[in-house]
Amino acid sequence: MASAAVSVPAVFSPYPSCFSTDVFLTVSRATRNPKVSPQPFQPPQQSKRPLTILQKSMNKQVSVRLKNEIEYRGKMANVDPYMNVILVDAEESENGNKIANYGKVVIRGNNVLYVKIEDRL
Repeated sequence: MASAAVSVPAVFSPYPSCFSTDVFLTVSRATRNPKVSPQPFQPPQQSKRPLTILQKSMNKQVSVRLKNEIEYRGKMANVDPYMNVILVDAEESENGNKIANYGKVVIRGNNVLYVKIEDRL
């Protein structure tokens, strides 16, 4: 029986020759810096989610601007996950002109453009 000799390359790589293993190892060795000490583990900072900030701001004075350019100012009595807001001792204004005073206002969250916490600014 005669066997046919097949020539197989010594290293097979699906990548072009410019991505050879030798080049990669050289680059990875060059980027290592033994003089730099590893940073100590630091726990991630507390994330500041808008809903969490609003929940912590209950019983504070806020301004709630609606999509239709009406603004309500009052003390935020409650807020829920849908950002529905309950204001007490609220006043309504449009374009800076005070329109009315209300004892309690319930604002649906999908109408809210922004909420500004007055104590923070």
